[in-house]
Amino acid sequence: MVSFESDYITGAHPKVLDALVRTNLEALPGYGSDCYCKSAADKIRIATGDKDADVFFLVGGTQTNSVIITSYLHEYDGVIAATTGHVALHEAGAIEGTGHKVLAIDCDSDENYGKIKASTLRQYLEDFYNGGNHEHMVAPGMVYISHPTEYGTLYTKNELTAISGICREYGIPLFLDGARLGYGLMSHDTDVTLEDIDRLTDVFYIGGTKVGALCGEAVVFPRIKTPESSVSDTKSKSHPAGFNPEFIWHAGEPSHFVTTSKRHGALLAKGRLLGVQFDTLFTDDLYFEISKHAIDMAERMIQIFHDKNMRFFLESPTNQQFIILSHEENELLKDKIAYSFWQKFDEDHIVVRFATSWSTTDADMKALEKAL
Repeated sequence: MVSFESDYITGAHPKVLDALVRTNLEALPGYGSDCYCKSAADKIRIATGDKDADVFFLVGGTQTNSVIITSYLHEYDGVIAATTGHVALHEAGAIEGTGHKVLAIDCDSDENYGKIKASTLRQYLEDFYNGGNHEHMVAPGMVYISHPTEYGTLYTKNELTAISGICREYGIPLFLDGARLGYGLMSHDTDVTLEDIDRLTDVFYIGGTKVGALCGEAVVFPRIKTPESSVSDTKSKSHPAGFNPEFIWHAGEPSHFVTTSKRHGALLAKGRLLGVQFDTLFTDDLYFEISKHAIDMAERMIQIFHDKNMRFFLESPTNQQFIILSHEENELLKDKIAYSFWQKFDEDHIVVRFATSWSTTDADMKALEKAL
């Protein structure tokens, strides 16, 4: 059966596998200190336009989110995220397991589904710091966003700039989850570049697990903003009324990033396995080429759905497409093609997700059209 359940259901791109086989018997130092990790980091610095960025390679998305958030936050801090954010819904309480609360805020529907609005973020922070009891509450110590979001929607450059400005105004880091970043960057409807993300965030990661790698994520700290090396001069900043500098992000104080990664089981002894994969993905623009392929397949999928008069839950410009099915339609379709249940729509309908990926083929598209 052809499957559109997710974008991580196949293995790795053939060039990645070839590179792993070719380098398999090389004796290399561990924990990311090998030549392939260094080469991959250099190529990522070139791609971001940031020669001073610090780059680390971790094993998977949930581990990466947990490590980054824990590295930055004080014990009394929480992380702001959309109610639909991955850290809020799909990580089995990994963040809460580290002692930090996910401070979920509502996100709008339609084209903004899954995205935090700058005005909503500002209101949340103003309400917190203007409240007389904020010292008895979990402090907002970081803002987490995903791009693309869990609903395939994208932030515009203006939206990302506004959120970044608020985070810097309040002295808290902005963390962008890029598990599907390649698909967002190659969308025909985006005006956000990798250079923009590097400039506007404090930390982000480039997803490999869903974009051509067997596993792995590349964590990027723009302009060497690693938790152990960056400096936050809180005294020189002008802060909003009611702002308490005791709750500000102290960028130089969190635990060492590599140490935290080790403690969370996110650091591979054979780090070269991740380095080889990202070195290959960032050679000759392979990462962007295969991401564009997934977007091209998604646009074909959208056209098929339109031709078959399928009902869209929302308009997604990336590789995830969300369709409303009646229970009867679902029963007829589920044995012909694989997809994911996403959420209840109403008593008679559900929302399901179809995802393309770097490995989606023409034959897959023809099978989908036939099944519908």
